[in-house]
Amino acid sequence: MKVTDPIIINRTGVKNRLTMAPTVKFDYAGADGKVTEKHIEHYRERAMHGCGLICVEATAVTPDGRFCKTHLGLWEDGQIEGHRAITSACHDHQATVLIQLNHTGIQANPECGTAIGPSAVSIGDPERLSREMHIDEIHRMQEHFTEAAFRAKQAGYDGIQLHGCHGYLINQFISRKTNLRTDEYGGSTENRARFASEIIHMIRERCGEDFIISVRTAGIEPDVATAMDIAEEYVKAGCDYLQVSTGIEWDDPTVGENGEPYNPICSLGIRFHEHFKGRVPVSCVNGILEPALAKYLIENDLVDTVDLGRALLADPAFSEAVFSDAPYTKCFNCPRCQYGPGMPHRCPAEAKRN
Repeated sequence: MKVTDPIIINRTGVKNRLTMAPTVKFDYAGADGKVTEKHIEHYRERAMHGCGLICVEATAVTPDGRFCKTHLGLWEDGQIEGHRAITSACHDHQATVLIQLNHTGIQANPECGTAIGPSAVSIGDPERLSREMHIDEIHRMQEHFTEAAFRAKQAGYDGIQLHGCHGYLINQFISRKTNLRTDEYGGSTENRARFASEIIHMIRERCGEDFIISVRTAGIEPDVATAMDIAEEYVKAGCDYLQVSTGIEWDDPTVGENGEPYNPICSLGIRFHEHFKGRVPVSCVNGILEPALAKYLIENDLVDTVDLGRALLADPAFSEAVFSDAPYTKCFNCPRCQYGPGMPHRCPAEAKRN
């Protein structure tokens, strides 16, 4: 297998095995959550240089579920038009394009909304607790995700990705640390996966069989076996594509540095690929900053696709370096990525390139 080989996800052809991971642009949107020209050009440039699949950054399904007041949204119809410009820009370069849908849950920014989640748990301070969601609130939130997915389809996206890791709302439902419920949304693996599984069913019914439904899922929660059981529930519900990262808890001695050219987080996607091989495609992410590593992962059939984050932030043409050994600007691998909150768009590699 080669990195330039196409792949079918659901019923959509993707032209190669390189995908752009969702990375939030914290200072692009305004308080209205609408797409700006900066967003459009950002994604156009990565598509233009050959990335096969673009996953647009985490996008809020409600205004109170944002990271901050400058967080992209799809919670109302007035935001559709801007997203249509992103999909058009990507499709002009034959890139498949998804959008990641998210709610922060107990990690809510207090400037945007109340910290809510599956259970009342500490949110950084033992005396500060999140508010437990009632059943009717859970169902309303599922509708918010579904409505945002339908808006994404109207905007021309080929599908959506549910943000099911990194400690946000869907991840909070699957983690025993943040989900203490004893009803149908807590307890067993099946119950803890129910919140997202029902969203998958609802999106499928609303958006059709051809629409790609992906989940960026926790590869360890608290161990790999449990995380795989959760992902099995997503696949049973109709998930077409698993993009694997990390969750809230990490308690698995089988995951660690082992002399491989990829890191432990990347290894989670590799293990999921082995488990789900032949059923749904699987990607890995994290620390893939060299073209040789991207090719190694695909050519050795370790994963179906490779998610690129910082490498594509440092150089939008990184894909060309993977395909043809073209020169590229390297990510500096800063301890805290300079694209992060509080330090938006001060990437030293980007400055060097310009």
